[in-house]
Amino acid sequence: MVHTVAFNPNLKQVVSGSADNTVMVWNFKSTMRPYRFIGHTDHVYDVKVAPSGNLIASCSADKSIRLWNNSVEGHSQVIKTHSAPVRSLCFSQNGQLLLSGSDDMQLKITNVSDRKFVFSIQAHQNWIRSCQFSPDTRLIASGSDDKTVKLWDFTSRQLINAFADHEQGVNSVKFHPDGTCIASGSQDSTIKIWDIRS
Repeated sequence: MVHTVAFNPNLKQVVSGSADNTVMVWNFKSTMRPYRFIGHTDHVYDVKVAPSGNLIASCSADKSIRLWNNSVEGHSQVIKTHSAPVRSLCFSQNGQLLLSGSDDMQLKITNVSDRKFVFSIQAHQNWIRSCQFSPDTRLIASGSDDKTVKLWDFTSRQLINAFADHEQGVNSVKFHPDGTCIASGSQDSTIKIWDIRS
């Protein structure tokens, strides 16, 4: 089972994470074979490619995040900041920060260059399924099995708003590219769009 896919910003690769614990990098050039990255010991729930295209982040049910060099060797560094399976990842627009959300109900920020933990937010009352930076990195959106979508101020780490209109857990949250609204998808079979300007 493939849990997640992500395009490289260079649009020459797509990356996948799956239930066989591997990260695969699929090159669009037929002459280049795919890369298979082995290191996680449980399902890979999410993968993201840094804006530079040279670094891939993956998170897993093994409670770890890995940062992989996007090369055939697939060297990786392990980040262990969560105490439960990690389900969602997002790079900041400049690629310097990594946001993660976990079954430990926390959002965590890691500095990509030195792999050091920056801060955490005790965000939800149940598993976090999805998290994302706003396009300008000023805000964070998170969605959880507690049926809420929450909007956070990155600098103050304070809750700006909690949207509680879903009837079941929230599987996915995404910012519009202009940063004015958030879309959420839920186990209640609905999609909701939130105008965060109001």
